[in-house]
Amino acid sequence: MSKNLEQWLTAKKKFRLSDKHIQMARELGLNPQKFGSLDNHKQEPWKAPLPVFIEEIYFKRFKKEAPDLIVSIEQKMKDDKAKAAKKKSQKAKRRSANTESKNPSNHQQ
Repeated sequence: MSKNLEQWLTAKKKFRLSDKHIQMARELGLNPQKFGSLDNHKQEPWKAPLPVFIEEIYFKRFKKEAPDLIVSIEQKMKDDKAKAAKKKSQKAKRRSANTESKNPSNHQQ
């Protein structure tokens, strides 16, 4: 599991955010380690709750309420693993094809 995705997963649990809010924050380029200072609305009443804050800045930047396709962190990790496995198998096929073409037993003298 990627360290970056682990941070997002812990932020999701710690600040009780939905998949939608996590994806919006990732698209905005927010740092999950800084959410503690952003989610301080109980001590500082002028601050909006974190989910509301994320929705507001997402709308300001992208001019839409939510992402078109919402993918959970868990699904993203599964997709990344599958992509890495596919890439690894393709690389192994290329290597085996290269070693067969460079095989000295097929070389004529």
